[in-house]
Amino acid sequence: MRAILDKSIEWILIFLMAIMTLDVLWGVFTRYVMGSQASWSEELARFLLIWIGILGAAYASGKHMHLAIDLFPDSLPPAKRVRLMVIINLLVIAFVFAAMVVGGSRLVYVTSILGQESAALQWPLSFIYSVMPLSGLIIIYHKITDIKDQLNAHKQSLSKS
Repeated sequence: MRAILDKSIEWILIFLMAIMTLDVLWGVFTRYVMGSQASWSEELARFLLIWIGILGAAYASGKHMHLAIDLFPDSLPPAKRVRLMVIINLLVIAFVFAAMVVGGSRLVYVTSILGQESAALQWPLSFIYSVMPLSGLIIIYHKITDIKDQLNAHKQSLSKS
């Protein structure tokens, strides 16, 4: 399941990046060749950058490519290392749940109720902001599977010794 999710996110990010590249090229073309930039191109690039950045963070979290200081855990014995990693993952889950899932859902709800739309594209801002709780749920899923994998690996190492 995790591999399918990660591959899907990977392809979505590639697609969004390709669209953003074409959009920026179009904006540059219309500004310098036609004399006036298309009003929607800058806004679309901004929204795509938001989605790429936040969804990319969820992808990086799942691939363990996020920023981490791993000097301390590597110096611990295996049992304490597993315990520390579980605690770290639980803290990440708590933060992501509070900030991204709950906070992001509130942002989506408020912008939806207020009917806010983007200036040039007239897209609902609730759609743009929906990447926040979505990415939060993906990160939480990754951290839960990381905890399960760490505990299973620790149990297997104990049974071998």
